Amino acid sequence: MFERFTKDARRAVTGAVTHAERTDAASVTEEHLLLALLDRQEGRASFAVASLGLVDRRAAVEAELATARRHGGLTRADTDALAGLGIDVTEIVARVEEAHGEGALDRARRRGAGRRPFTRGAKSVLTRSLRIAAGRGDRFIGDEHLLLALTACPGVAADVLAAHGATYATVTRALYGGGEGEAGRFKEAG
Repeated sequence: MFERFTKDARRAVTGAVTHAERTDAASVTEEHLLLALLDRQEGRASFAVASLGLVDRRAAVEAELATARRHGGLTRADTDALAGLGIDVTEIVARVEEAHGEGALDRARRRGAGRRPFTRGAKSVLTRSLRIAAGRGDRFIGDEHLLLALTACPGVAADVLAAHGATYATVTRALYGGGEGEAGRFKEAG
């Protein structure tokens, strides 16, 4: 699969590994892929990111990703579901951090130097990017396919992107123009 990645897509994946190393993460996650795409200043994904205003909201995106990390990787939907059961995740995190220090839930997911594997979620994004490229009839996997895959794979990255207006449909429009037809077609097939 990786031989089909464009230079921009390879740079995004390499950037994700760099983000994981910089934060001593135990593995490369979807979050790292998203941050690497936000770092890019060239490529089709960077065009979509800029046109959707994510460059201007990068600090807010990073803050939401950090909150999810502090909450042990729970998505907003997970947190809301637990709240519906009377469980206040913010209160639990506060108590854990009071006892074990700030970022205690995130520290459990950290490790030192060495090769970092990709999480199941990050692998799903890579696999989904291949499916998206094939569904569009592209013979390559570009950074734009990675961005689309991040919006299509459930998880924290997709939640944060959607909260900032970057859904599969809006990213598709930013990249290719047109209406909802392509997005709807993929969602049904993917």
